[in-house]
Amino acid sequence: MSIILVTGPARSGKSEWAESLATKSSKSVIYLATAQVDSSDREWVKRIAQHKSRRPQSWQTCEVPHLGLIEAIANAPVSSCLLIDSLGTWVANLLAEDDVSWQESMQSLLLTLQQVQAQDVILVAEETGWGVVPAYPSGRVFRDRLGNLVRRIGAIAQAVYLVTGGYALNLTSLGTPLNQRLNNS
Repeated sequence: MSIILVTGPARSGKSEWAESLATKSSKSVIYLATAQVDSSDREWVKRIAQHKSRRPQSWQTCEVPHLGLIEAIANAPVSSCLLIDSLGTWVANLLAEDDVSWQESMQSLLLTLQQVQAQDVILVAEETGWGVVPAYPSGRVFRDRLGNLVRRIGAIAQAVYLVTGGYALNLTSLGTPLNQRLNNS
């Protein structure tokens, strides 16, 4: 089993890089989409359509916007490659959870990833903490939850890529891991 994390800023090419990794796996790909479709948001619908147009017809797509993501990961076939796009959207979908419920959801996801039967799991995550501190509490909660989740997944991943400026950097081979004892903050 291999966990691969692909992270980067908006429109950097992270989803495309993750898709290329899934294609190279030569396994049956299951695309787990965390987005909730809102037909009244034309820009969002267009964004989702762009992602769909790049995917091979042979890929199975499952929409799992909430805790269904954890169940889909747990029930994935052994011979599959899971492509989860994206963690930022998943965190946003669960933003209304209180801190205790969020910690339980995050721990459940991390435990499921460590026990998954699928041969490859590729996760896409946005980097949100490189800008100004959000002015509103919900923005700060989102940024902090996503940053913590990405760091925790990075600690269990066999490979972590940063995609920016149209380039993918393998942080696993270029970087030095931090002390991975993480608190629940």
